[in-house]
Amino acid sequence: MAGPRRYSALVAAGLAGALMLSACSGSSDEPAAAPADGEATKLDMWVFAELHADYYEQMADEWNEKNPDRPVDLDVTVYPYQDMHNKLQLAVNADSGLPDVVDIEVNKFANFVSEDGRTPLMDLSEAAKPYQDDIVQARLDLYTRAEKMLGFPMHVGAFVTFYNAALLEEAGIDYTTIETWDDFSEAGAKYNAATGKAFGIASTTVNFVEPLIVAQLGGNFFDENGDVDVANPDVVKAFEMQKAMLDAGAISTIPGGSPDDEQAFGVINSGDYAAVVYPAWYTSRFVDYMPDLAGDIAIAPAPVVEGSDVATIGGGGTGTAVIESSPKKDFAAEWLAFAKLSPEANVAVWEVLGFDPVNMSVWEDEAVTKDPENKFNKYFRTNLFDVLNEVKDGIGHFDGFANPNLPTLNNLFTTTTLTEVYENGVAPSQALEQAQKDLQNQIGQ
Repeated sequence: MAGPRRYSALVAAGLAGALMLSACSGSSDEPAAAPADGEATKLDMWVFAELHADYYEQMADEWNEKNPDRPVDLDVTVYPYQDMHNKLQLAVNADSGLPDVVDIEVNKFANFVSEDGRTPLMDLSEAAKPYQDDIVQARLDLYTRAEKMLGFPMHVGAFVTFYNAALLEEAGIDYTTIETWDDFSEAGAKYNAATGKAFGIASTTVNFVEPLIVAQLGGNFFDENGDVDVANPDVVKAFEMQKAMLDAGAISTIPGGSPDDEQAFGVINSGDYAAVVYPAWYTSRFVDYMPDLAGDIAIAPAPVVEGSDVATIGGGGTGTAVIESSPKKDFAAEWLAFAKLSPEANVAVWEVLGFDPVNMSVWEDEAVTKDPENKFNKYFRTNLFDVLNEVKDGIGHFDGFANPNLPTLNNLFTTTTLTEVYENGVAPSQALEQAQKDLQNQIGQ
C-alpha cells in the first residue's frame, strides 16, 4: 500500500561544516524485526518531484499485488529540489533523521560519495542482478563508485531533437535531412533568415548540450586523473561550435535560460522556437505544458559530430538510493530494484512519466511503445522508440557525470560561463580559461 503523501516547504539552513560520509545511524537506532507474514514494511522515502511520488506509489501498489505476503507501506514526502538535498546532507551530518530511500538528482549525487569511496548509501549491486542484463549500462555506471552501484536510474535521458515540423514545413525545411551539427546549423540559419524567429536554443542556466558535443568529440571536462580540465581543445571546440551557431542565427538564448523553464514553455508553445535538443524525458514537458503544439512536434535523433561513434548520451537523471544504515535496507533494495529496473516498472516509466526506460526490453514491446491510446504517442508526429532503437548502439557515456567536482563545475558554468559566451560575447577560449582558473581556486587543485 502507498502511505499518506507528505509535502514540506522546508527552508534549509546553511550547511554546518563539511559533509561527513561516515556510517549513519539512519531512521532508527534499533534493528527492525522481520515483519510477520502479510504485515507491511513501512519505508520512508524522500523525493523532490511530485510526478516521481505518483510513480513510486503506483509501483508500491504493483509490488503489493505481486507480493501480498510481504507488502510495502510507502510513505513519500515531497520536498522542493534544493531543500531536499540540503536536508539530506544535514541528516547525514547529524547521523539521524534519514529516510530509508531517497531520490538524488544526478548533479547532486557526487556530494554523497567521498573521493575515497565512503558513502552513506547502500551498495545495490546484488539487488540489480535479476534485471541488469536488460538495463542500459551507461546509466548504471552513472551512479556506480568503486564498483558499488549506489543508485538506480529513472530513465536513459537520451538526447534527441524535438522539431516543430509544422513550422519547418512552412519554411521549406525538411528536418529528416538533419544529421550532423553542420546540417543543424545550416537549417537553423536558413529558418532564422526566412522567418525572423529562433530555431534552436543556447541555454545559459543548464549545462546539457555542451557535454553531448564534448562526448561526441571524444572529450571530457576532467583529465585522466579526474582533475578539472575545461580549457582543453575538445571543450573549447564544443563551445566554439555553439557560438558559431549562435552567430549564424541557428540557435538563440531563451527566456528562463533553458527549455525546461516556465517562461520557455510559453515561447516554445507560441512557436517562437522550432527545435529543442534535449533529453527524451522532455516529452513530458510538451504534453504537460505546451498543449497547442500537439500534432506539430516530431522527435528525431540528436545532431552528431561527423564521424563520431557517439550518437547520444544520457542527460539529467535521478539516482534513487537506499540508506546503508536503514534497518530495512535489504527489503528496501529489493523493492527499489523492482520499482526502478523491472519490465513492469519501465512500462510505467513510459506510460506515467513519458521517460525513456532504462530497461531496453521495453523498447521492443510494440504493444507498449506503439499503443495508439498512449498520450505521448497521440501528441507527437513520430514515435520516440523508433528514434531510440535507431541510436541505441551509439549511446555513449560521459565520464564527467561521475566526477565528484561536477556540481561545482555545473554551478560555475550555469551562473557565469554560459552567459559569458552566449550573451556577453566572450570568446569561448577566454571564458573557459577563466573557468579553469576559477574552478581550480574553488576546488583547491
